[in-house]
Amino acid sequence: MQEGGTVAPVYQVYAKALHDAILMFGKMRAGPRIHSEAGLDEDSSPHSSVMENPSLLQVARGDAPADVLFRGGRVANVFSGEILEEDVAVRGPFVAGLGPGYEALEVVDLGGRFLLPGFIDAHVHIESSLATPLEFARAVIPRGTTTVVADPHEIANVHGLEGIQFMLDASEGLPLTVFVMASSCVPATPMGTAGANLRAEDLEPLLHQPRVLGLAEVMNFPGVIFEDRGVAEKLEVFSGRPVDGHAPGLQGPALNAYAAAGPDSDHECISVGEALERIRRGMTVFFRQATNAKNLEALLPVLTPLNQRRVALCTDDRQPPDLLDEGGIDAMIRTLIKRGIPPVEAIRMATLNPAEHFRLRDRGGIAPGRRADLLVVDDLETLTISEVYAGGIAVARGGRALPWDIPAPPPPPAPSMRVAWESVDLRIPAESGKVRVIQMIPDQLVTDMLEMDPPRAEGFVVSDPSRDLLKIAVLERHHASGRVGLGLVSGMGLKKGAIAGTVAHDHHNLIALGVDDDSILAAARGVGELGGGLAVAAHGELVDVLPLPVGGLMSTEPIGSIRDELERILRAARNLGTPLHDPFMAMSFLALEVIPSLKITDQGLVDVEAFTRVGLWV
Repeated sequence: MQEGGTVAPVYQVYAKALHDAILMFGKMRAGPRIHSEAGLDEDSSPHSSVMENPSLLQVARGDAPADVLFRGGRVANVFSGEILEEDVAVRGPFVAGLGPGYEALEVVDLGGRFLLPGFIDAHVHIESSLATPLEFARAVIPRGTTTVVADPHEIANVHGLEGIQFMLDASEGLPLTVFVMASSCVPATPMGTAGANLRAEDLEPLLHQPRVLGLAEVMNFPGVIFEDRGVAEKLEVFSGRPVDGHAPGLQGPALNAYAAAGPDSDHECISVGEALERIRRGMTVFFRQATNAKNLEALLPVLTPLNQRRVALCTDDRQPPDLLDEGGIDAMIRTLIKRGIPPVEAIRMATLNPAEHFRLRDRGGIAPGRRADLLVVDDLETLTISEVYAGGIAVARGGRALPWDIPAPPPPPAPSMRVAWESVDLRIPAESGKVRVIQMIPDQLVTDMLEMDPPRAEGFVVSDPSRDLLKIAVLERHHASGRVGLGLVSGMGLKKGAIAGTVAHDHHNLIALGVDDDSILAAARGVGELGGGLAVAAHGELVDVLPLPVGGLMSTEPIGSIRDELERILRAARNLGTPLHDPFMAMSFLALEVIPSLKITDQGLVDVEAFTRVGLWV
């Protein structure tokens, strides 16, 4: 077609003429442009769509100056997989155009640095940061996370819809975009007592909230597979929306049934086989690196050039020391790059992949019409983030959040702490035979179930720190029922004393474990007197506490202060002998009765694989 060099030049002449004609037409149609002091048209807003904000198109055509022009940088293009030397023009909260020739009211000279799209955390419980949404944002924004998809089922299990609405209200207007998935499992199962019970009709109004995307992790996988009416009704209400899965260990026909019912993702994979089976069934796998569930490295062999588009990154449950000192999604991307994943492919797993999974077509990459959530990065190996822009506005610089003009936070729900202390009895009468013991697994949420001869004294089962066997108790704290679930756990490593807390996934009753009953009760009562929080006790006396007045889950302090307080109480716990990175978070997941193998609630021990309550004695 190009013999003699004729067709290509003719086409180029035609293309230039068409381009000039379009620009001339635009100048005739555009009319006068009125700019406010901020450089935006008076009728525009950060929530205006492209067609409602014609000035964006004027900037895209080159007819009007951009608000900000990022010049001289290298753009990580997650659509094409390339790194391109291009200028990026921004109008209001949107990218207007890429390429040369743009003018702007403000120019940011990148000097060869990289420009990345803002990171998206595909699944997170903000409450697990022990901070309110504002303080959580102060932790993650400077590290490049500009969007999160949150499941507020921690506070929903305490305060129901009031808790979900609090999280929506408390995250309104932040530079961090907080999307919410409607909490599907409140309670997680009937085998634990929560503070609320949310049915399909309770969740349906959330469909009309603009930041609610779909149905959060459906943990009651037997209920899905065997068509439990309550679970099926929730899936029906959210049909056509994203539905987060939660099905550890599920495989074969059971996984087929689970996926057919609607869940289209899973963040609970701990093995390559699990992850591959889900990808092959059309699900998106969220690689997770939480404080107490570190699955990223184990799942890296899953990745191939053909399946990487079915993988996204999430932090799930991550506490302040890890968020502030190591990072979140940014730390995961650094690990991927260090392990040989090409930088743009690693970045795509935290940008375009989750955006497309959740149908967020306004973000996930740097392109015309997409949100100007942008990261200025010095180099891709260390992923040093020097500046963060959210909706085209600078919100962090040099690893620190800039001052934000945001609405005043709403008041939190009233404290919830109703323990029938007069009914609390921690004694376990001794019987003959063996007992079931929860065996903890380092850096995992799953546990093993052991059968052991328990230590006995004066007709009762007691702890034996020499064998790493400790008593564990879960006290119902929502309805003053007086229920106490008792058992034994191995793997915590305490040599003396006890720890307690109201963070006990997902029912969030009061959980405590330790070497002697007096210390267990002292720690539990210390938490009760706080109205919720964490506590350490030794020799029957309270040693240290961390108040969590918002639902017994979150502090109202600044995120840095929460980190310092948590590190202090962690030191107090380690002084009791535990070697664990975060014994409080490890303890909290011993109560989650939807993750194998043996867990404990206020109603007693739960064999998760059989999905039934079991006795302590075999």
